[in-house]
This record gives sequence, structure tokens and C-alpha cells, in this order.
Amino acid sequence: MKNTNSLKEHLYQLERQLLQPEIRTSPEEFSKLLADEFFEFGSSGKVWFKKDMVSSGLTVREMTLHHFEVNVLAPDVVLATYRVVDEARKMNTLRSSIWKQKDGKWQMVFHQGTPT
Repeated sequence: MKNTNSLKEHLYQLERQLLQPEIRTSPEEFSKLLADEFFEFGSSGKVWFKKDMVSSGLTVREMTLHHFEVNVLAPDVVLATYRVVDEARKMNTLRSSIWKQKDGKWQMVFHQGTPT
């Protein structure tokens, strides 16, 4: 496992990728970042699964991520917590993601967005 600071930076970059329009609109790229067993409790209250998100795509919005932190739960499992500002909807959300390292790469297995 990377040291905590480089792991934090690496996962921060992966989370930022998931907010980028070019990733959100590319099923191939988006799919690489999500584990097959991925699911999400969305800020809308809806439960999403990887197959739903990859097939239907994600909305593209201008979003900024801040207050990013990581908590190592196990050598290959990390909880990331942060805040996102959705500029289009003028909405702030608390976010949490669980990342798991598989075959040397990190993939998101769970995500939750909670409006504030």
C-alpha cells in the first residue's frame, strides 16, 4: 500500500476523474473506475448499480470537490470523504466512497451523496 499522503492524492485524482465530463460520458473509462459490485445511494435517494450507470450515463455538471480525506479501513480498502459543490444546481453534498484495491488498481465499490 502507498503511504497515506500519496494514497490520498491518488484517490483524490480518481474521485476528480469521476466528476470530469470526458469520463462521465465515456462508458469505457467510467467502467474502469467502478468495481463490478459497485452501488450508490444517490443524493436523489435512488439506489444505482454499475450496470445502470454505465448503460444510462451520468449527467455532466460543473462540480468542484473539496475537503477530501481518507481513512484506511484495511490494507486494500479505503473510505474517502469529501464535499462537492454542484454549480449548476447550486447544491452542496457530503460524499463518501469506499475504494478497494484489486489486481493493483483502485476501484470504487460504494458511493453515497447526501445533500446539505
